[in-house]
Amino acid sequence: MQLNMTGRHIDISDAMRDYSQGKVDKLARYYDRITSVDVICEQEASRYRVEMVVRADHKHTFVAHVDASEFYEAVDLLVDKMGRQLTDHKDKVRNRKHSKTGLRMPEAE
Repeated sequence: MQLNMTGRHIDISDAMRDYSQGKVDKLARYYDRITSVDVICEQEASRYRVEMVVRADHKHTFVAHVDASEFYEAVDLLVDKMGRQLTDHKDKVRNRKHSKTGLRMPEAE
C-alpha cells in the first residue's frame, strides 16, 4: 500500500509521516484491496484539517476529513472514520449476492 503525504501551509516531519504510516497500515485489516492512500494535512491558525483519500480496486475511492486541535488526534479520528467506511463497503460487497429480502416468505393470514 502506497502512502502519499501532502502538507499545505505545514511541513511534514518524519515523526508525522511515521505515525501516519503506522495508522494507515492498520486499514488493511478492514479492507485488504487498498492500493494507495493520500493524506493531505492543512494547518489553519491552531487547527489541523487532515483529509484522507483511499483508493481501492475497481476504482473505488473513499474520502474522509477531520478538523482537530492536534495532528495526531486528527489522524486517529480519521483512521476510525475510514475504518467504518471500509467495513461498510466490505459488508456490502460480501453480502450483495445473499440478499435477505428475497428469502422472506409471505406471512399467512
